[in-house]
Amino acid sequence: MQKYETGAFDDDAAAADTIQTYEARIAALERLVGRQALELAFLKGALRNGPPPRSGPMSVIASPAASLSPRDAG
Repeated sequence: MQKYETGAFDDDAAAADTIQTYEARIAALERLVGRQALELAFLKGALRNGPPPRSGPMSVIASPAASLSPRDAG
């Protein structure tokens, strides 16, 4: 009864509400992290299995020009 008269129960109720709010926020953030982890794993897999990037290094094989006439083939 003394706690009720001093308002200690109000502090306990406020603390319980705060804890519930924090727990809900933590759960939401954990779900977000889980979704982002799945998305990252998916994108890494797509990067490994996808076509090579267009801006990648290119190899060029240079050779003499082809001769069109039998005379030039000599």
